[in-house]
Amino acid sequence: MNQATINGIQQVGIGVKDANQAWAWYRKAFKMDVPIFQDSAEAALMTRYTSGKVESRHAILALNMQGGGGFEIWQYTSKEPLASEHELTWKDLGILAVKMRCHDIHKTHAHLKSVGAEMLGEPVKNPLGVWHFYVKDPYGNTFELIENGSWFSKNKDLTGGVLGVVIGVSSIDAALPTYQKHLMQSEILCDQTGVWEDFAQVGEGTSTYRRAILQGSSTMTGAFGKLFCQTQIELIETEGQPRNKVFENRNWGDLGFIHLCFDVNGMGAIKEKLAKDGIELTVDSGNEFDMGKAAGRFSYLEDPDGTWIEMVETFKVPIMEKLGWYLHLHKRDNTKNLPNFIVKLLSLNRVKA
Repeated sequence: MNQATINGIQQVGIGVKDANQAWAWYRKAFKMDVPIFQDSAEAALMTRYTSGKVESRHAILALNMQGGGGFEIWQYTSKEPLASEHELTWKDLGILAVKMRCHDIHKTHAHLKSVGAEMLGEPVKNPLGVWHFYVKDPYGNTFELIENGSWFSKNKDLTGGVLGVVIGVSSIDAALPTYQKHLMQSEILCDQTGVWEDFAQVGEGTSTYRRAILQGSSTMTGAFGKLFCQTQIELIETEGQPRNKVFENRNWGDLGFIHLCFDVNGMGAIKEKLAKDGIELTVDSGNEFDMGKAAGRFSYLEDPDGTWIEMVETFKVPIMEKLGWYLHLHKRDNTKNLPNFIVKLLSLNRVKA
C-alpha cells in the first residue's frame, strides 16, 4: 500500500560555512545529536537553483530523539557560500525563523543564554497564549522556542526538534492553498491582523502584521510520523516595504534557512494532485536518490513567493552502518508508524555535544 501522505516536517535546510562546526553548536544548544547521514557529493539535480552549475556540498542530517523535525546542515565545498546582500528583516519573503519545541520555557531561555545564543528577548506569550521567545544562533539565524505538548519521547533535555517555521509571504490568502491543502497544515489556530508585542523581539513591535498560525494533524502517518510529531507553520504578511526575498540574488545552499522539507509517501500521487491545481514540481529525483547512507526520492515545489519546499519519500535509513543494518521502507504500509522501539534504535548513532 502506497497512499499519498504528508507525514510531518522531516527537516529544515540550513546553509552554513562550516557544517561540522555548526552541528557541534546545534548539538549543544538544541540536542540535535543523532545523525541520519553525513555525506559529501555533488548536487547534480539542483542546477535549476545553483545558477546552472553543479556544485559540491557536505551535508549532515541530524535529529533530536525527543521528537520533531531535524536539521539538514548544508555546506558548499565547491564555492564560498553567500550571505544576503541586505540584513534580513521580518518584512522579507521566505523562511524567517525555525520554531523549536521545548518543555520549560524559562529553563530553556537560561540554557540557550549559557551556550552563547544571542537572546532577543524574555519569554512572552504568543497569540495562542503559549510561552515563547526568539534567539539567534552564532551564524545570524533566528529560532523561536515554544512550549509544546507534542512529543515522541521525553528525557532530561530541555528542547526537542523542529516544530515548524515562520514564513514571510506577500499574501496569506494566496499562500494558504499550498500549505493547507497540499502540505496538510489544515487547522488554522490563529488568523489575526494587528501590532504584536512579541514581534518587538525581532524588531517589528510597531508594524502591523497579519499572522496565520496553521497546524498539521495530530494523526501521524508514515514510518517516522510519531517521531516528527505535530507541526505548525506561521505565515506573516505586512504592507511594509521593502519585501525582499530571503534568497534574492543567491543560490539554494547559500547561507541561511534554505528549505522546509516534508516527509511524504506516494510521491507520484502527490505530484499528480499538485499538477491538477497548477503546481508543478521544479525538481524531481525520479525513482531514487542516494545520500550515501540513506536513499529515497526527493522533489521541490515553490510557494507563491518562491520559497523552496522539499518533499522526501524515504526508502532506506541506516540504523547501524558498521553492521550493515538498515531499515528498508518502500514496501511497507505507509499509513502505519514503525514501532517505537525500532525508531529509538536511531539513538545508537548519537554523538555527544
